[in-house]
Amino acid sequence: MSSARAAVFVAPGEPFSLREFPLAEPLPGEVLVRITQANVCGSDVHIWRGEMEKMGRLPPTVLGHEMTGTIAALGKGVHTDFLGQPVREGDRIAWLYYRSCGRCRVCLRGMPYACLMSLASVYRPCEAPPHFVGGFAEYYVIQPGQAFFRAPEGLSDSELAGANCALSQVWFGFQRAGLRAGESVVIQGAGGLGLYAAAVARVAGAEPIIVIDALPARLEFAREMGADVTLSLTDYPHPRERTARVLELTGGWGADLVVEVAGSPAPYPEGIRMLARGGRYLALGSVVPGQTFAADPSLLIGPNRSLIGVSLYPPSALTEAIGFLARHRERFPFARLAGATFPLEDIDRAFQAADVARAQGAVPTRIGVCPHAQHDRDSAGEAKP
Repeated sequence: MSSARAAVFVAPGEPFSLREFPLAEPLPGEVLVRITQANVCGSDVHIWRGEMEKMGRLPPTVLGHEMTGTIAALGKGVHTDFLGQPVREGDRIAWLYYRSCGRCRVCLRGMPYACLMSLASVYRPCEAPPHFVGGFAEYYVIQPGQAFFRAPEGLSDSELAGANCALSQVWFGFQRAGLRAGESVVIQGAGGLGLYAAAVARVAGAEPIIVIDALPARLEFAREMGADVTLSLTDYPHPRERTARVLELTGGWGADLVVEVAGSPAPYPEGIRMLARGGRYLALGSVVPGQTFAADPSLLIGPNRSLIGVSLYPPSALTEAIGFLARHRERFPFARLAGATFPLEDIDRAFQAADVARAQGAVPTRIGVCPHAQHDRDSAGEAKP
């Protein structure tokens, strides 16, 4: 095999360009991965729509970071994953999709997820080697120092792909916010991150867990994922009504932790007002630059409330999230988060479907791309569509 395909993102509004790139043997310290599934994350859709261009115009690149695959080849010196487990070709793995510089001030403070190079390492040019820099391709090259972990048995590709980004982001967000058993939690939004957040909060011993969203199907799913109470924007159309209900449900104190996973700054003012004195507001979802909300600093200062922004996560969060999935997959319907999957040649349709699902608030929430889907069907002797 001397070449493989990748779906290249050229510019917002343009179709993906399906290209062939040389497929080289991995260099020392690298791992060549055969992608089995990559999900279309909300941030991928934002980039595709052109909503992230205030952060800079991307070069032609391969998007996709919520992914999993199997080891196709190991570079010299790679014998174990980052937990010391032996690995070999064919093992299914998950990996940290970014790589920090390792030598700046935040890296030296143990915060690689805050490194300026971390996000830059996700959106690398694909026209130069190693070419395979994102999940929407047949292969991906894990670079030296980029953490990866062997996957436990029993998890499907769709479940495992969701651990990278969505679940790990929520997991680490709760760690940063210091969630403790017995604390009350409000989750603003019942998309993929919000549903994972309900499950993680449930296992952590939070009580009550209150989820807010506009759509009945999502709110019903949130209850299955661990929510004690759900608040519909239809039943409580005004922020004051929602805030009053949260205060009522928390004995008049307010929530110890409010989590924004709605992907918009609109809920911030009411979320801050929902907080108890000394409470924490965890900002995870509103990543599009340039969006703003009206802020009253006294609502943070006087009651000693905190606003915590979290992006990316350390390697430990990924392996802990994978373990969480494996331990609780019988308790929570993680598999139902996965929606339709598309072959690589239909990636434009996949993004259109993800965009529609995002706009309509559809359940399930994740659209997948399976780069080898057609090849694997043909190999199994099934008829071509």
